[in-house]
Amino acid sequence: MKAFDEKYLLAAGRVAVARKEINERSLGAIGEDCFKAWTGTDRGVSIAGSNQTEIVISSPSSGSEKAASGEMIGQSRAVKQIIKQIKIVAPTDATVLILGETGTGKELVARELHRCSRRNNEPMVRVNCASIPNELYESEFFGHAKGAFTSAFKDRIGRFEAAAGGTLFLDEVGEIPLELQSKLLGVLEEKCYERVGENRTRCVDVRIVAATNRDLEKEVVAGRFRQDLYYRLNVFPVKVAPLRDRKEDIALLATHFINMSVKEHGYPRPRLTLAETETLRNYDWPGNIRELRNVIERAVIFAQGGVLEFDLPVSSSSVEFTSFSSVHGDQAGPEHLTEAEMRSRERENLCAVLQKTGWKIKGVNGAAELLGLKPTTLLSRIEKMGLKRPVTKSRRSDFSSEAVIQPWPRV
Repeated sequence: MKAFDEKYLLAAGRVAVARKEINERSLGAIGEDCFKAWTGTDRGVSIAGSNQTEIVISSPSSGSEKAASGEMIGQSRAVKQIIKQIKIVAPTDATVLILGETGTGKELVARELHRCSRRNNEPMVRVNCASIPNELYESEFFGHAKGAFTSAFKDRIGRFEAAAGGTLFLDEVGEIPLELQSKLLGVLEEKCYERVGENRTRCVDVRIVAATNRDLEKEVVAGRFRQDLYYRLNVFPVKVAPLRDRKEDIALLATHFINMSVKEHGYPRPRLTLAETETLRNYDWPGNIRELRNVIERAVIFAQGGVLEFDLPVSSSSVEFTSFSSVHGDQAGPEHLTEAEMRSRERENLCAVLQKTGWKIKGVNGAAELLGLKPTTLLSRIEKMGLKRPVTKSRRSDFSSEAVIQPWPRV
């Protein structure tokens, strides 16, 4: 059991009360939640409540230890830039606005901001602003008093109060109705609010992190988002790049999601070939990292421990148009190829791959893997083209006039 931490236990109690408010649970369940938050092996508690509200207590040790859920995976310039921005702004209390397309990992950035902040021992409360009915916005954010409206059978704390001392993550903040934005702006500026049906003014200390996939500047111009609220949120913007702009990270992300899926489903670890990795790279990923994760999980289930295969649409960006050059120096080639010329090109490409792999057909880094073909298909194509493996006394693998040709053995 870890050492007693009064501050952490207090935060755990606050979250347990918040869960009780949501789920109408017993006092015994609240005590159990506090104990789990204090002694649990998962380094914290994640609570899903109504309207997809989520409350997370970070571990007291998370300031110095990097949790698996807080890792930013990637080696691209875009990821390095985000990590640099997080290191700069996390220790402050500045409001952060995370911008990016759906599925790019904006919530992961928010969690990393909270983990690296001085508030990491306090709750991080996530509110999906797109999922709250208009009539419940004030109650959800600020809480309500008993009898404030028909279904208000008792007092209830709001998300600002639940996040006291910690971080309030406003996900999809661009979806907040225009008529309610002024009330949110007032609380952000004054740090004070009143519960629905109550005259008592309460003050709260929270750090605001917001995220949206909308272009808020355009929303302001269109009259759908308050300009003053935009300026209040846009203190420190962090732009999350789409996956198509950081394709050098795809192999790392794919490996990470393979490990996750194998652990979750209990399958033997499948093999990700170079050809299939290239398939992942050549796709545009309109759904970004979320789509990649789903594709990987589906492939792991189908592979059953074998070779991963991905059936993805061909992206227009993956087609590269290159000019053909003739064998006579820099002379320009034809604008198109005949069928005979296409077969010749295919033969030359196959010979080049076989020479590169030393005529290794199967296995890792074999010709079949590089070409994305089954070994039996490749052997059939070699035989059809009449290609034969060159053998020399010096064991050279190149196609030279001194090579002694022997037939490729049938398999």
